[in-house]
Amino acid sequence: MKLSYKLNITALFQRMNIKLKGRYSVFPLRTKATSINAPDSMKKADLIIENAKIFTADKDKPHAAALAVKDGSFVYVGDEAGLSAYEGPVTDLAGKFIMPGIIDSHVHVTFPIGFEYVEMGDAITCNGKQELMDIMKDYISRNPGLIRYRFMVDKKYLNGEEITKEDLDAICPEEELQLQEAEGHSVWVNSKILERHHITDDTPDPVPGISYYVRKNGHVTGNVFEGSAEMPIILDSALDLTDEQIDAALQRWIDYSKTAGVTGVFDSGIPGFNKFHERVYQRLRALDLEGKLPVYIDGCYVVAAMWEVEKGLEELKRFRREYNTEHLKVHTMKVFMDGTLKIHTAAMVEPYEDTHTKGSTAFTAQELAEVIKKLNEEGLDLHLHTVGDAASRVVLDAVELARRELGENYHVKVTCAHLKFQHDDDLDRFAKLGVFANYTPFWHCEFPEEHLPLFGEKRTFNMYRCKSVWDTGAVVTWSCDTISFLDFTAWNPYLGMEVGMTRWITEKTRLPESARTPEAFPPASECMSVEEMILGYTINGAKQLGIEDKKGSITVGKDADFLVFENDLLTAEHEGFSYNMPCGVYFSGKKMN
Repeated sequence: MKLSYKLNITALFQRMNIKLKGRYSVFPLRTKATSINAPDSMKKADLIIENAKIFTADKDKPHAAALAVKDGSFVYVGDEAGLSAYEGPVTDLAGKFIMPGIIDSHVHVTFPIGFEYVEMGDAITCNGKQELMDIMKDYISRNPGLIRYRFMVDKKYLNGEEITKEDLDAICPEEELQLQEAEGHSVWVNSKILERHHITDDTPDPVPGISYYVRKNGHVTGNVFEGSAEMPIILDSALDLTDEQIDAALQRWIDYSKTAGVTGVFDSGIPGFNKFHERVYQRLRALDLEGKLPVYIDGCYVVAAMWEVEKGLEELKRFRREYNTEHLKVHTMKVFMDGTLKIHTAAMVEPYEDTHTKGSTAFTAQELAEVIKKLNEEGLDLHLHTVGDAASRVVLDAVELARRELGENYHVKVTCAHLKFQHDDDLDRFAKLGVFANYTPFWHCEFPEEHLPLFGEKRTFNMYRCKSVWDTGAVVTWSCDTISFLDFTAWNPYLGMEVGMTRWITEKTRLPESARTPEAFPPASECMSVEEMILGYTINGAKQLGIEDKKGSITVGKDADFLVFENDLLTAEHEGFSYNMPCGVYFSGKKMN
């Protein structure tokens, strides 16, 4: 019998670890595309990377040294010996670090467009209400004729004093006057703005107890709480933006995402302002069809209360049909289950120390279980704003009710976002019920003095229990939850990683000195490891978005989204980690930077 074969001499010598010398030195050891006598079975690749330190975020194969890409997908991930089966252009990374592309699991893509063009006003520092009024009055007198005057103040500077529309009318009777609370979840307006939006004593509150028009003796005071009531007021002029203005703002965000290596996001919408939210989705769809949207966007439709569910469900199904391009998908209902801490609208299991109230939730557990069953029937998912421990408890109770009734037919992905507080009794329920726990790690370095009057020392120093939830086996994801494109500092996922690992902003952190915190925010036991931060920003995020079959890890068959760093992130110092930035960003195998 005659044996016939073709020998790949280069690959043979590589496997034998023999350095080619003399007349064999012409053989190209580092370019698989030109291998001499390549076997017929040699596989073509568009990109081959060798000599790298790869953290794959794939639990079955967490580390690798080489990869190959073809037609935008990984076709090989492993050791360098396995590359002998591939030919194509080769890049030797000389030991550089590679990780999957970032997936930010709770951002705002549509929200910031309004803030891009709507001036919110300078932040005022004052000592009490009267000084605030004097500062605004002086500015108005020196700048006559504006349609709307806008200012911003942190509520702590009011020293507990209240502001009413009569106060604002007294210094600005003829034009519109808006005073934004610095946290962004409430606003004071004068009578002119109330008239523009047809808000009277008889106007019903969008979500009683959470998003509402503050009243005294049955009369609206001009103080408006939370998104569904607030956003249509502060962003009303955004409806006049042109396509070109929206596209320009979106392009700034796309450019940043390409620089930072953010390959996918969950967009969590605009409360009470789906009309403008959809306007931006129309532009995102157009950009994607023109090949100008490389970032994957998982979108939503916002529903505020039970009375909106029926219409909201139909609108969400329409969004799923109409906004369905390569990089834009919509299959999630977004609900604001509660509010925020400073204005006491976050729902708490135990009362606030100062007001002795508990806040409230937008849905009861029984109501939310009915919503979940409707979403389950339509193949849709649910994402909820849950700041207080009572808000997440209601969600967990609702999921338990729905799962009990639906059994094996249950398949809704439910995500609780923010989770500033969790009760001891609920820590292991995320894992047991399959609920995703989404945190904003940049927040995990609070100034304690802001929370001590509201919660006391025990609760204040037991916030953001992400590690405790992670250790139960729950799928934990990370996000930035930023609402502005004016400054991308807080969008930085490596800043999120740093604070997630340290719970501290030090002189080494990529932030201005004014943002530094005096010490690490307790408890230290809630600090995460770098591997946990990367997993939460990659494969776990992909699971939350339901795209883990295509993204989130460096795995054969998935989209070739990966980042190259000069630094080995696994061994990098935690303090100052925020200064890391990829030197190479690849979306579907194409270099973005």
